[in-house]
Amino acid sequence: MPRLFTGVELPDDVAADLALKRGGIPGARWIDEESFHITLRFIGDIDETLATEIAYGLAQAAGPAFTLTLRGVDVFGGNKPHTLYAGVEDNAELRRLQAAHERICQMMGAAPDPRRFSPHVTLARLKDAEPMGLSHFVQRHSLYRSRPFRVERFVLFSSRPARGGGPYAVEQAYDLRIA
Repeated sequence: MPRLFTGVELPDDVAADLALKRGGIPGARWIDEESFHITLRFIGDIDETLATEIAYGLAQAAGPAFTLTLRGVDVFGGNKPHTLYAGVEDNAELRRLQAAHERICQMMGAAPDPRRFSPHVTLARLKDAEPMGLSHFVQRHSLYRSRPFRVERFVLFSSRPARGGGPYAVEQAYDLRIA
């Protein structure tokens, strides 16, 4: 039974730039550079038949290519932070693509995703991370901004059923229309 999700890969130079920011937070479990991505739709553990149907259906989500920029660093979890991430500037095409993935997954029989879409790149998992180090890291990188980059495809990823997921494998890639 595969564990699947859809996402956008980062260009090598943008991922390398994020990787250079790792460190300085005792207790953080840093994500490997090659695993950086923006999740569009977590699908989860599904049977092979549904996986095949979703993989086929996702070809219908191929809209126009677009440009993204990463911006800022923050945490999810409020007073009990569990994830350190780089944010993504608001982008109508990214939201449209994510909504198409959600519709397709539900049409094929997957349960609705209960989480609100909040595009980001996970930098580290936090368990008992040292609060002062975490606070300093977020302050130091709050003005982070990547170079704008073109998104010309999205991918269907698979992952191991383990904490943190990675390493991720590209099961199928879908090209977006180049205008």
